[in-house]
Amino acid sequence: MAVQRITVASRKGIFDFTRSADGWSSGTPHCPGQTCVLTATDPRTGTRWASFDLGHFGPKLRRSDDGGATWTEVDCPVYPEQPENWSPTHQPMEGEPAKWRLRMIFAFAFGTPEQPGRIWLGTLPGALFKSDDDGASWQLCESLWFDERREEWFAGGMEEVAIHSVCVDPRNGKHVSIGISCGGVWHTEDDGATWELSCSGMRAEFLPKEHEFKENVQDPHIMVQCPSSPDRLWVQHHNAMFRSDDAGCTWTELINADPSGFGFAVAVHPHEPDTAWFIPAVNDEMRIPVDGRLVVSRTRDAGESFEVIGNGLPESSWDLVLRHALDVCNEGRVLAFGSTTGNLYASEDGGDSWSTVDANLPPVYSVEITCG
Repeated sequence: MAVQRITVASRKGIFDFTRSADGWSSGTPHCPGQTCVLTATDPRTGTRWASFDLGHFGPKLRRSDDGGATWTEVDCPVYPEQPENWSPTHQPMEGEPAKWRLRMIFAFAFGTPEQPGRIWLGTLPGALFKSDDDGASWQLCESLWFDERREEWFAGGMEEVAIHSVCVDPRNGKHVSIGISCGGVWHTEDDGATWELSCSGMRAEFLPKEHEFKENVQDPHIMVQCPSSPDRLWVQHHNAMFRSDDAGCTWTELINADPSGFGFAVAVHPHEPDTAWFIPAVNDEMRIPVDGRLVVSRTRDAGESFEVIGNGLPESSWDLVLRHALDVCNEGRVLAFGSTTGNLYASEDGGDSWSTVDANLPPVYSVEITCG
C-alpha cells in the first residue's frame, strides 16, 4: 500500500508532502499562519481532522471531507459547568486548580468499523470526550472526569494535565486505553462506563522515593498500540521506555535504552510488535539530543537491545521531537518525524537511513503518514 502523504501540523499551519519520482514535495499549506497542534485522518472515511490553538481566540476544531481542499469548523466539546464553590480534594503541586474549560484538543482516536461515527478526543485539562455522530456532538466521559482519583493528577511539561494518547483495541472498540501526563495509563472494557488504573511496573524517578512507583502520578509522554498485536503497548515515559505484553495491565522497563531513556516520541511497527522506534534526548530542563547528535533508537527484539541510527541525520543538532511528531506507515517501512526547529526527516527503509524532506518549516507539533 503506497504512502500518499506526510502531514505536518506546525505553529504556522498544516503542510502536506507527497511522494513522486523526484522525491517529497510540498503543496499549498492549509490554514497558513495558524497554530495547528495535531492532525488525524479517519481510516474509515478519509475525513481529515485538525486541532488548533489560536491563543486568545481559543482552541478550534476543523474537519475536511475533500482531502484538505476546504476545512469546516466543528463545535468543540464543552466541559460541565464548574460548581461555584468547588475545590479539589488534592491541591495541585503548584499553581491554581485547573478551570473546567477546554484549553486544547490533544488526542484523536477513531472507533472500529462496527462503531460508525465514533471519535474519541483527549484534551487539556484532563478530560475525555466521545462522539457517535462523526463530531456533530460530543459527550464528556463523566465516569473518568468525576473519578476522585483524577484529582491526584498533575501537569507535566504542559501547563495542565493532558490526555494525549487514546488507543482503541481493533478487536473490541469498547476496550480503550489512555495515557495521561501526569496521571498514568487507564483502561476501560465497557466503552467508558468504568475505568481501571494500570501502571504496575512504571516508575517516576523525579518524584520522592515514597511516590516513585505510585501508579496515579506516572508521566507517560506517549503511548502507542501495535495494530496487529493489540496486547503489545509501548510507552515513552519521562524517565524511561516501557513495554506491556498484556494490553497495558503490567509494564516492563527497557533498561538497555541507548543512548537515553528520555524522550517524547515512539512509533511501533504495525505488523512486528517487537519493533519500535524512539527519538532519545537529554531530560528535564535540557531537552536536546544526547551529545548534540540527532539519532533514532530502534529495537527489534522487544527492547532487549537497541540500534542507534544516525545515517542521513545531522551530526550536530538542537532538534527536539515532540510526542506526536513521529509516525510510521501501515506497512512499517516509511517513517517520518519533525522537530521544534522546523526540520522534517523521512526514512523509506524502516529507519536504516534518513533524508531531510524540509529544513525550513515552522516548529513541528505533529506528523501523520497517510497511506492509500
